Amino acid sequence: MFGLANPDRFARFTAPLVPVLWGLAAILFGVGVWLSFIAPEDYQQGDTVRIMFVHVPAASVGLGIYLALGISSFFALVFRHPLADAAARAAALPGAAYTFLALVTGSLWGKPMWGAWWVWGDARLMSELILLLFYIGYMALRASIDDEAKAARAAAVLGLVGLINLPIVKFSVDWWNTLHQPASLLRSEGPSVTGDILAPLLVMMAAYGLLFLAVWLTEIRTEIVRRRVMGLRARRAIEA
Repeated sequence: MFGLANPDRFARFTAPLVPVLWGLAAILFGVGVWLSFIAPEDYQQGDTVRIMFVHVPAASVGLGIYLALGISSFFALVFRHPLADAAARAAALPGAAYTFLALVTGSLWGKPMWGAWWVWGDARLMSELILLLFYIGYMALRASIDDEAKAARAAAVLGLVGLINLPIVKFSVDWWNTLHQPASLLRSEGPSVTGDILAPLLVMMAAYGLLFLAVWLTEIRTEIVRRRVMGLRARRAIEA
């Protein structure tokens, strides 16, 4: 793993891996969508339950993406490694997109189930919104500072602070009384959903995860090239 911290080695290793990830993500999305449409209706929610196959993977993977951003920020801040900083920067936009999708689909799901698009007092909703704000704040902070080194350090600190919110998002349904149901998948007694619902849900979660990996690695590779171009331009400007 530490050998891949070298940008050249990382680029060589990921070159054949990226198209495979894109292909697998496309296949899993196709299978997942098909399974989602043939899954039976819920006895209480009816066809509305199919929003789960978009909402739950987006929320779960969005949470995992911020963990990747936070870990990358730690290595960038402590070890000052440019590849770790590139990884953190590359995770911000897809993480924000996934979290935004989770909030939108959650609102669409909440209206028929709860009778409201949004409930400000719900701990899960508010902590998920705060997660989106951390993503947006990370990107805005980087864009607001012209000095790239200072921007990277400031954003890394913010990225680490945002890690505090992750357990709140995850365990808010257990710590407080919320409209959200308790965990359905990661439980000591096993998943509470039936197999015909669990199968498309797991496939879609895998598809979302692989899509993020494909986007993430592509963005990191692009960032490596961008920084090399910026370095060459700076060197030529000094020589001129």
